[in-house]
This record gives sequence, C-alpha cells and structure tokens, in this order.
Amino acid sequence: MYQVYVIRNESGRYYIGMSEDVEHRLIQHNSGESKWTKGKGPWALVWTSEAMSITDARRLENFLKKQKGGNGFFEYTSLPRTSGS
Repeated sequence: MYQVYVIRNESGRYYIGMSEDVEHRLIQHNSGESKWTKGKGPWALVWTSEAMSITDARRLENFLKKQKGGNGFFEYTSLPRTSGS
C-alpha cells in the first residue's frame, strides 16, 4: 500500500510525493538522494494520506501537485500557507 506525503523545508517550500515507506523516503530526501529536493533541505514530514492502492495514490499525488500553492492543496491537507509555497 502507498501513501501520499508532503514535506516542507525551513524556507516553507513544499514537496509532494508518494511512497510505500514514507519514513525511508524522508531519509532519502534529507540525504540528497532525491534529485528534486537535493540541497534544499532539511525536510520535515508535515502530512501523509491514508494507505491506498498505487493507482489511487498517483491520482491523489497528481491532484495535490496541480493544486500546489492554491486553495485545493491547503484545503485538502489542512496545512498552513507559508511564504515559500
């Protein structure tokens, strides 16, 4: 089962991803193994979805990425708006 997750760095930037092992994925983001987050951390886990199929996780991840910075992202996750998002 997969989870969609949101991580945030100290400057308030968000990153949305999905994984079968969110905690391990966070370690990868903070160790520089992820191309998109390398050098922009440290990252903190701020939101995770319930466990779901890979198909549903991809749909949710894509929905949140399309909404990123907009009302839909913040309404769905209940995360606070930050200056860096």
